[in-house]
Amino acid sequence: LKKQLCFPIYLCSKEIIRRYAPLLKELDLTYTQYIVMMYFWEKEQSNVRDLSRALLLDPSTLTPLLRRLEAKGYITRVESKLDRRNLDIAITDKGARLEEKALSVPEVMQRCIDLPEDEAKVLYNLINKVLNNIKRNEIQ
Repeated sequence: LKKQLCFPIYLCSKEIIRRYAPLLKELDLTYTQYIVMMYFWEKEQSNVRDLSRALLLDPSTLTPLLRRLEAKGYITRVESKLDRRNLDIAITDKGARLEEKALSVPEVMQRCIDLPEDEAKVLYNLINKVLNNIKRNEIQ
């Protein structure tokens, strides 16, 4: 295990998500719901296909998650007028207001991770490089 790069990456991801849990519990969100909401705080509207591509989540994973966010009143889902096989999704006013409550989450997590800004940028760039390499070299 000590020679495997994947293991510390896995542990880091698991621990970071664990640290998010109490912060997100106050917002009544899971981590995956939180990243979907962050997407909509930036985009305001989209469709399942684009959301799936952006977050690298399978549409079958997104469907129940989006239903729960809709039930909470944070998003709306309507059949696309351009493609009946796809859903158009938009953030609601209630969902937009949730962003204000979530503003402290990144700050708390930044303190938890405790990396200087330059090191955080290097790590961010390396992680994205790994992700891009994995996508490019995907085993068929």
